[in-house]
Amino acid sequence: MITSILGGITITPMARTALRYAAIALAIVLFLLSIRRSGERVGRLEERLEAREKTNEIQRRMLEAAARRPRDRGELVDRLRDGGF
Repeated sequence: MITSILGGITITPMARTALRYAAIALAIVLFLLSIRRSGERVGRLEERLEAREKTNEIQRRMLEAAARRPRDRGELVDRLRDGGF
């Protein structure tokens, strides 16, 4: 019974045109939603990348500071005497 009703609806040219436009509109809406979702995903990835770059910059500065530190007490005393610390 349902198939005969749906079959009867799709027989008329007006109903076929309406179904065609409805299918096109549905495809466009789904496409726009997928673009929005991928945009959100890209935004989250960008935030992660920025956080990772900030962390790497901080670690690089820490490593540079550790490379410039005095090796022993003698170097520390020399730096303090020279006023370069």
